[in-house]
Amino acid sequence: MTKQDISYMTVDEYLESEEVAKVRREYVDGQVFAMTGSTDAHNVICSNVFTTLHAHLRGTGCRAYSNDMKVRIDSSNCFYYPDIMVTCEPFSAKTVFKKTPVLIVEILSRSTKHIDRREKMVAYRQIASLKEYLVICQDRKRVEMHKQDNSGQWTMILAQGNDVLQLDSLQPPLELPLTSIYEGLGLSNIVHEEEAEYNCDSDN
Repeated sequence: MTKQDISYMTVDEYLESEEVAKVRREYVDGQVFAMTGSTDAHNVICSNVFTTLHAHLRGTGCRAYSNDMKVRIDSSNCFYYPDIMVTCEPFSAKTVFKKTPVLIVEILSRSTKHIDRREKMVAYRQIASLKEYLVICQDRKRVEMHKQDNSGQWTMILAQGNDVLQLDSLQPPLELPLTSIYEGLGLSNIVHEEEAEYNCDSDN
């Protein structure tokens, strides 16, 4: 996703125009930004994670959404399209956004890494229901898992290689191996920094 300033809109204007927009657009305090397409690797990772979550959540009353469902954050006056989101809100056939996710997943790209790690992280942490936020690298087996504890404090756990993530935001909890996340990409466990296209180790 890259940001392209279009015009100032109210929330109602944004939601109405989004119904007929030719591309997905995110909304940040009156500003609307078009989203670009994604890579093959991004789509494979997204599919792997979504498929696992969807199967795990079957029959629990919670649902996983991928790409096309917005999350609304009132405290930041914004709407984002997470790559993946899990919420236990009651099903509503005509809704176009969710407000109480328990898990959000973003997959880093060259154009989104700063937004996903800064702007979105700040906004997502204002969602009281959110318990875990995953930031997944495309070009190496590396995932940053941000977790909120019962006191409201956030910590970051780094998973790499053949590590297994413990997703406690889901009921029942889910063990998610990085090998499942990156299945089909043929990545080795170690990628030299000069080979890492998206520079997952830093925001530089």
